[in-house]
Amino acid sequence: MVITLKNLSVSYGTRPALDSLSLEVKGGAIGLLGPNGAGKSTLLKTLLGFVPPTEGSAAIFGMDIQTHALAIRQQVGYMPEDDCLIPGMNAVQLVAYAGELCGMPARDALQRAHEVLYYVGVDEERYRPVGEYSTGMKQRVKLAQALVHDAKLLFLDEPTNGMDTSGREEMISLVKDISANKGINTILSSHLLPDVETACQEVIALHDGRVVVHGNIEALKKQQHRAFDLKIVGGSEDAGVAYVRALERNRYLAELKSGGRLRVTTRENARTDETDPRCFFRLALECGIQLRQLREVKHSLEDIFAEAIGVE
Repeated sequence: MVITLKNLSVSYGTRPALDSLSLEVKGGAIGLLGPNGAGKSTLLKTLLGFVPPTEGSAAIFGMDIQTHALAIRQQVGYMPEDDCLIPGMNAVQLVAYAGELCGMPARDALQRAHEVLYYVGVDEERYRPVGEYSTGMKQRVKLAQALVHDAKLLFLDEPTNGMDTSGREEMISLVKDISANKGINTILSSHLLPDVETACQEVIALHDGRVVVHGNIEALKKQQHRAFDLKIVGGSEDAGVAYVRALERNRYLAELKSGGRLRVTTRENARTDETDPRCFFRLALECGIQLRQLREVKHSLEDIFAEAIGVE
């Protein structure tokens, strides 16, 4: 098991930042999702030993975070959300220094620094002072210093912060490659749902310091109720209302909107054979209206998270 949490709580004064988190993470690419203030950064800092737990316990690779903090940090790469670059250093010096701090011999750290900087796309500019870099370049150097010591687990805290669209896409591609092809377990912390959905197979969603969603993303999508967008034409206003009632008698929840549009959702615990969308056409005929559009809604991670926190 890569990470194990048992009733982990962290409070700042009287304000709880993490509230009794209990879960197990087997590995792979995991998205740590939630709005700003949900507790994502606090969780990462707690796992690294920077913030002591108020209650409960946690372990990484079977090692307790409070008694084996140094051993854990030697196996974990951390890309913090805040700027961690040292003014006056160039990228090679900074990344090599990070390697030495993790216990690498100076020569090995220097060689490895060149390799990881090339990998993240900072090659030609690696001898320039990091203070002259754009935000996107700084993010790449931060990723490089997290990779330099061949970590088994990466904590990436908001890695696409401040990047333009193309830079963000390249960063997410790097995160996917690190997990899929380099075999490094990755925790991608972000408030951007598309980043997590693109790069990760599993998600842990936090809200107000609590876990509200945890599981395989594709499996979670399949658990969502089926939903359809419909458009009806013809018939009277009463016919539209009658159509909604007919759908509701057939195991659907239906909402009639303006312009003859409807959002139709399967009821909870409805069986597949009870929710065959072909009945939409039959019921439309019975109500004297025409069905001009039928489109099944593909659920996203946003839908899952919104339902978990009770947002319409």
